[in-house]
Amino acid sequence: MGFSVWQLLIILLIVVLLFGTKKLKNMGGDLGGALKNFKDAVKDEDKSDTQPEAVEKQDADFTDAKSESKEESPVDRS
Repeated sequence: MGFSVWQLLIILLIVVLLFGTKKLKNMGGDLGGALKNFKDAVKDEDKSDTQPEAVEKQDADFTDAKSESKEESPVDRS
């Protein structure tokens, strides 16, 4: 079930009559910009996947924080 050239031209003519050439041009530009942004985002994601950033993790030391808070406290609650 293919479309002939005449059928495609009639569909194109109806679309142009409904939307107008200016609106179709704007929609085409918007669609092209969206595709470009999508491709750039995919490329950036691929680069970040292949080159993982080196992140140095440090364990939290909660024992020092508790002992310091007791020493600095002006009120003795014992």
